[in-house]
Amino acid sequence: MSIELARAHLDRFGRGGEIIESEESKATVELAAVALGVSPAEIAKTISLYTEDRSAAILVVASGDAKIANAKFKAHFGTKARMLAAEDVEPMTGHAIGGVCPFGNPPSAEVWLDASLKRFDTVYPAAGGANTTIALTLGDLETISGARGWVDVTKLPETEPAQ
Repeated sequence: MSIELARAHLDRFGRGGEIIESEESKATVELAAVALGVSPAEIAKTISLYTEDRSAAILVVASGDAKIANAKFKAHFGTKARMLAAEDVEPMTGHAIGGVCPFGNPPSAEVWLDASLKRFDTVYPAAGGANTTIALTLGDLETISGARGWVDVTKLPETEPAQ
């Protein structure tokens, strides 16, 4: 089960006991934000995309309010941004839909952190299940996730002009 994979991974850093589990689902950014009492932007969602040859996953951890910017993604990764098909999510990420996270993934899954997260000191990624999360500083997220690096492959929502 993916919660156990995530917990075992986090245990290697002494953080497995910090997983927040609740009765409420955190399977979407909005549900997670409400359950945790934080803004949706502070939720660190893991976006699962195919590598160019579709043999593995690229996991982009981004702010909850960010969306993949196709041109930026293609410029960095050399391929069009294609979300994993539902039947590929668990085999390629180690986690079921709703619990995909940057912990306990197969070695073939590349974890990248998106610049959209840099607005926050602490973010809340999933921890292997639809009702789990963990609070991590950006430095801890970078270390614990084993991220290959930082990228800028998303766009943020346009803000309303001041009146």
